[in-house]
Amino acid sequence: MNEVTDDVSNEESNMSEVDVEIAREIGLKRDAILDQVHKIIVGQAEVIDLVLIALLSKGHSLLVGVPGLAKTLLIRTLARVLQLDFNRIQFTPDLMPSDITGTDILDDTTEGRRSFRFIRGPIFTQILLADEINRTSPKTQAALLQAMQELHVTAGGQAHYLNPPFFVLATQNPVEQEGTYPLPEAQLDRFMFEIGVSYPSLAEEKEIVAQTTSNYDPKLEEIMDNEQILAFQGLVRRVPAAPYVVEYAVSLARASRPDDESAPDFVRQYVEWGAGPRASQYLILGARARALLRGRYAATIEDVRALAEPVLRHRILVNFRGQAEGHDSVSLIRQLLEAITPPAEATEAA
Repeated sequence: MNEVTDDVSNEESNMSEVDVEIAREIGLKRDAILDQVHKIIVGQAEVIDLVLIALLSKGHSLLVGVPGLAKTLLIRTLARVLQLDFNRIQFTPDLMPSDITGTDILDDTTEGRRSFRFIRGPIFTQILLADEINRTSPKTQAALLQAMQELHVTAGGQAHYLNPPFFVLATQNPVEQEGTYPLPEAQLDRFMFEIGVSYPSLAEEKEIVAQTTSNYDPKLEEIMDNEQILAFQGLVRRVPAAPYVVEYAVSLARASRPDDESAPDFVRQYVEWGAGPRASQYLILGARARALLRGRYAATIEDVRALAEPVLRHRILVNFRGQAEGHDSVSLIRQLLEAITPPAEATEAA
């Protein structure tokens, strides 16, 4: 069973009164984090929210947006507010795996002997921005994705563990696809969310221009620290998710597979491959984290529905017919949400 399944379906997690109080505290901290980040970043509230959900869920995220939308600035600002170490790697065609993970070098000791010493690469941080990940070779992409999955780097037969919390945000440019190496679907599946970063509204763009062309220099406050984030990550696994919530998440994922008996007709017609079990696992983990960030202590159907798009959009492969008729994964997910109704227990609970 995949590692993200740990405790996901475990309903022994009746939260204590202390946990409930911590859940309320997280809700307040979320508001404080948004206030601080918005001193630097105008808009993008949904993007920030999804990034926080992924962080608390111990997931990683893929940010997709055109250049100039402040993706790097957003992540750097969030790292400052959360007091986490931050590194950025610009992915290029000539980038090698050792440029990311580090390498062994031959070193002279004080006794005149020579031995190998491991020099850590930029992956040894807490928040890593992998900028334009699709511009480097599959071999280098694989080195990053392996470290994301296993949370360590192996060199010279020794495992070098990454500093928790370890969180990767990779970016992809939806334009200028010439000279890129798109991530295969199996590797895209390693990312919890694919987050679309859109253009700002007219009012937001005016505010951005006014701020960035003046001497505006806000002071950021630190809201969380490393120990608090680790504690909150542990709490996510204890947030209750009722069986009908889990059933709904599984139903959504299964209905996206064209060969599943529950698949609607439009899925059978337009989908080549649907979402695997990791999707339903992340829907529940994300729903638990989303509930916490809103000061609640139980995941709901609405939490699952709110995360369906970022969880499923890179896990549903539209076939040629679907593309020819103007469909994409997002439009099919929205149809899925209309077609798959929550279990009867959800209506009774509401």
